[in-house]
Amino acid sequence: MEDCTIIQTFERGDARTANTNKDEPRINERINAAQIRLIDENGMNVGIVTQREALRRADEASLDLVEISATAEGSVCKIMDAGKYKYELQKRRAEAKKKQKVQETKEIKFTPNIGDNDYQVKMRNAKKFLGEGNKVKFTLRFRGREMSYQDLGEAVLKRAAADVADIAKIEQSPKMDGRNMGMLVAPK
Repeated sequence: MEDCTIIQTFERGDARTANTNKDEPRINERINAAQIRLIDENGMNVGIVTQREALRRADEASLDLVEISATAEGSVCKIMDAGKYKYELQKRRAEAKKKQKVQETKEIKFTPNIGDNDYQVKMRNAKKFLGEGNKVKFTLRFRGREMSYQDLGEAVLKRAAADVADIAKIEQSPKMDGRNMGMLVAPK
């Protein structure tokens, strides 16, 4: 029974030391460059040293050797607290992710014989979506005998394009797709 416990403890410890995340910086003995461009704990450039010398200096300062940048010529490493560096990286990534804007495509549906008030409401929504930075897909559905009046549908889509021309550009001009006619506009 004790043998199982020992094996489990070893496996758990082994998983902690494995560097499986490629986004994390390499630290101390995991740095596999023979020559290292070293920056000390005060931010001063020490120059190119061996890995053993860099590890010795980090140990003397009671800090870690952290790989900042890996290049073909060698690694750029800095003597610092590894936990603090990982925390700073995590904060920067979260901040960058927060600033990213995912562009969505909103869809607005018409019929060939849409009423004027309905059209105005849909255009207000389209302008709001474009103002938020989203693309807008105008879809016009033909039902029954409306298929024979495709020119009316195209006129509705061209009118919509003209109404949003000041804030949007046409990415995909009106084209038929089965019983639907579609057009895609994107904010300028």
